[in-house]
Formats: sequence, C-alpha cells, structure tokens
Amino acid sequence: MKKFLLSLAFCLSLPACADELANADALLARKAYPEAMRLYTKLGNAGNPVAQLRLGELYLNANAGSVDEDKAAQWLSKAAAKGNADAGAALARLKTRAARRADIDYWTAKYDGADIVAGMPVCRVPRLPAMSKQNEEIDRIGAAIEKWQACYNTYAARLNDAGPLGKRMPADIAALLSPGEMAQAETRYTSTIQTMQEDARVSAKLALADIAAWRSATNAYVAEHNAIVQSGPSPERIRELEARKANYASGGK
Repeated sequence: MKKFLLSLAFCLSLPACADELANADALLARKAYPEAMRLYTKLGNAGNPVAQLRLGELYLNANAGSVDEDKAAQWLSKAAAKGNADAGAALARLKTRAARRADIDYWTAKYDGADIVAGMPVCRVPRLPAMSKQNEEIDRIGAAIEKWQACYNTYAARLNDAGPLGKRMPADIAALLSPGEMAQAETRYTSTIQTMQEDARVSAKLALADIAAWRSATNAYVAEHNAIVQSGPSPERIRELEARKANYASGGK
C-alpha cells in the first residue's frame, strides 16, 4: 500500500500521466468536451499546471456549457502559481472582461443598432391633404415626396450595407468573447438588422399608400377641372359675363 501511494504522489513525472494529458488533449481537439474535462480535472487535482490551464480555458470559453468565470479563475490561478505564463495571460483577460462587462452584455444581448442609425439620414414623410387643387401646392408636395423617396432609398441602401458583425463590433471586445458569446452576438446583430429592415419596409409601404391616395384624388380633380375648362367658360367667367350684361341692360345705372 505504501508503494502504491508513493507512485500516485509522483504520477506527474511518469509516462502514464503524460499519456493521460495527451489523451485529454486529443479529446479536446475532437471537441469531446465532457470527456476531456474529466481527464483534465483528474490531472488538475493532481497538480498538473497544463491541465489546470486547459480547465480554466474551457470554463472561460464556455466549452463547459456557459462561461463560468469563477471556476476559470480558480483553475487559472493554480496554473499561474506554478509559473504558467499562458494562465497569467488568461487571468489578465478575465480582469479585462470584468472591466468591459457592460460592453460584452451590450453586444451579446442588448445590441440595438444605434451605431448604424447614428449615421443615417432622417426621412420624414410629407404631410398630405386628401387632395390638392392649386398648382403651387401640387408642385410643393410633389417636391417633398421626391425628397422623401430619395432619403428612403439612401437609408435602405446604407442599412443593406451595414455589413457583418465583425465590421461593427470593436476588435478589443471581440477578442474578449467566448465562441458561445460570439454566436449570441451574431444572432442578436442579425435579428436587429432584420427588424430595422422590416420596420423601414412597413413605414415605406404606409407612406406610399398615402401618396398613391393623394395622387389619385389630385389627378382626378385636375382631370375634371381641365375637362370643364376645355368644354367652355368657367362658372366664374359666366357669372362675370352675366353681370356685365345686366349692367349694360340697365344703362350702367
């Protein structure tokens, strides 16, 4: 029994332990995370700094399910205490994550497209009457409609050119995210862009319906007015002529 306990105490120096670490690394390479973690945990508890580093990275990168910064810090601290430089760098990353927590939460769960909207033109739909009867008003509203359409086209083009998440997320934040967190950020970003695009389409559809109604009513009025003008004197002209006739008949009295 004493010899057996002695062999366990010096397991880290024996080929068998090296084989276990290699096996754990092979499992990690195949993304067999639960199996790899069991081996790393066994070796880490025995004091192997490389296994302790791997465990810290697994918890930090959410390979264990979700990011567990407390467990990551525990294992990385053990490895760093044995002089593992990579563990020290990972601990520094943990510290930076704590300082940038609000930014990480924003990109993974709260992104709202504010960085895109900030550079967008504000497109205001012109106020439209039921119809327009005067040429001046028709021209003014027509110009306002053209301005809105140009603005909307610019807005839609810029929204379509927003690009992938990597184009918008700061590189220093991207470097702090685990693969799982990056996937969450991708989902949030894509959903936000799609919502903005749909909102723009719905707004444009409603505006175009109002514009079509105004044009239809205005064109109908203009056509009717032109037909009256072409068929004879206007009612105003007729009243003016009748007044003159009455004036002549009375001798100008």
